[in-house]
Amino acid sequence: MKLGLVAVALALISSPAFGTETITGRASVVDGDTIDISGTRIRFNGIDAPESWQKCRRADGTEYRCGTAAAFALDDFLAASRSTRCEPVDVDRYHRIVADCFRADGKNVNAWPVRTGNAVDWVRYSHGAFAGEQTAAKVDKMGIWAGAFDLPCHARARRARHPTAC
Repeated sequence: MKLGLVAVALALISSPAFGTETITGRASVVDGDTIDISGTRIRFNGIDAPESWQKCRRADGTEYRCGTAAAFALDDFLAASRSTRCEPVDVDRYHRIVADCFRADGKNVNAWPVRTGNAVDWVRYSHGAFAGEQTAAKVDKMGIWAGAFDLPCHARARRARHPTAC
């Protein structure tokens, strides 16, 4: 089964149409790092946001659903400049398009959640592309950096009772 998914992903990526056709439209937020445009699920390339069920701690120690907060913040950010344009770069194991996305005003949608502390730079995939945004968010104690949190990939692994692979 795993080889079949890899073959499908490779076929999509290597097809002449892949990566040349942008996806543009009104984005509906699925979670802090995933949107839907006209029925196409799109995962932001190189970042990882807390899951909707994930809880974090504020500086005062109170718990909050940081994944839900990230999704609401992303929705507000996208609403400020419609529409959203995404440039596909890959397909993930859940068959979502992985893309670099931009608002109508040109602002980088992938970078914004990291800079505001609503996601982390997922170095495994970004190769450090958002290191500057993450450092700024840490220094400014933005979002999840204002308190305590588990990296989203660690939280998912723990919930699924799997070893961490991030």
